[in-house]
Amino acid sequence: MFRTPLISRRDLIRAALLAGATSVFAPALAFGQTAPAETTPAQHGVDDSRLLADPNWKPALLSDQQNETLIALSEAIIPATDTPGAKAALVNRFLDLVLSGETEELQRPFIESLAYVDSESRRLFDKNFSDLHSDQQNELLQPWAYSVRNRWFSEEHADPGPQHFNRLKSAIAMAYYTSEIGQKELGWDGSFTHGPFRGCQHAPAAHSGTPHNATSHN
Repeated sequence: MFRTPLISRRDLIRAALLAGATSVFAPALAFGQTAPAETTPAQHGVDDSRLLADPNWKPALLSDQQNETLIALSEAIIPATDTPGAKAALVNRFLDLVLSGETEELQRPFIESLAYVDSESRRLFDKNFSDLHSDQQNELLQPWAYSVRNRWFSEEHADPGPQHFNRLKSAIAMAYYTSEIGQKELGWDGSFTHGPFRGCQHAPAAHSGTPHNATSHN
């Protein structure tokens, strides 16, 4: 039996697109564009899928508890339905990998948001978020996911929950829809548009003459 999605896939796709254009970790900084020279291989465009799928994988930045919270939260936001969810897409591992190469300024808000989720979970249920039943997780997250700003309260007294939740949701959605599983959910069939590059099939002599001897590649 599948878990009822907390947020529609359409809204998650919108969040992923927005996260790709704006920062999900700190204001005025674009995701993956601010890391110093000593970045992770993933930030240089290297395919780290084998590293992420390693059965002996360990988080590079997050603590074990933070990682468990991120797994549970990502699966609560993008559960498995008729397609795999965030856990199967290794969203937690991808975010840990990318964040590990970021500055402390970018890491801190994300980690603080994870801590807030656990602190509220312990306050309401006396358990960390990853130890809650799915119904309890939804009970905690729904007010943040569908919050309405009350104009009678100042920013000082506003509930910080929605801000923390939206930061985490945006990062999770971005990570999911840039994964192979997420791309296939969007319709990618796993093939490349132009097929494999085979190089020129002509003999070397065909390119040694004057321009009028050149043969078309079309």
